[in-house]
Amino acid sequence: MKFSQLNRRSHLYLGLFLTPWVLLYALSSVPFSHGDFFEARDKAQGLPLWTRTFEGHYDLGPIPATGALKPLGAKVLRDFHLEDRAYGVYRAGPKQLNIYAHTFWKATQFQYFIEEKRLVAENRRFRWEHFLTGMHARGGFEDERWFPVLWAVLIDLVCLAFLLWIASGLYMWWSLPALRTWGSIAIFSGLASFVVFVLRL
Repeated sequence: MKFSQLNRRSHLYLGLFLTPWVLLYALSSVPFSHGDFFEARDKAQGLPLWTRTFEGHYDLGPIPATGALKPLGAKVLRDFHLEDRAYGVYRAGPKQLNIYAHTFWKATQFQYFIEEKRLVAENRRFRWEHFLTGMHARGGFEDERWFPVLWAVLIDLVCLAFLLWIASGLYMWWSLPALRTWGSIAIFSGLASFVVFVLRL
């Protein structure tokens, strides 16, 4: 098999492999860009976004003034049987900790009031735009569980596939002299628009 044939087939199969990922990033960009529209549409339904599931006494123990807070979040998730979720722990001031635990489908937030030793837990209502933007933004190797790590590895492979897809497309374009003019127009118009917005925004 000649390299040109191998390149064409690679371009074809990479495009097929990348189809769900291109759709994901394309569709999820819509709620990112039009957040006000989706918030107004959801508000018109008159449904609460968060539903309280727990409020009561809870002793999280000593809270370090500095240092990692992740172990505190892990303890809360264990106590509420949510160990399968990714999470973050944040200070909302000197007297409050917030814990946000989520999957693509579900999200729970905890507010811990340090001096009162009081914990409030709320579940977020499912919304498709949150599902899409959550998938778009999910990444990284901070989570030590094997399935989130596998997702991060797959994202790296998708990024590599995008680069190979571009490279194979450029090779095909250059191999067709009759199309070099229109191809040049397409490439440089894309680059020009990109550079203009990078410099202006």
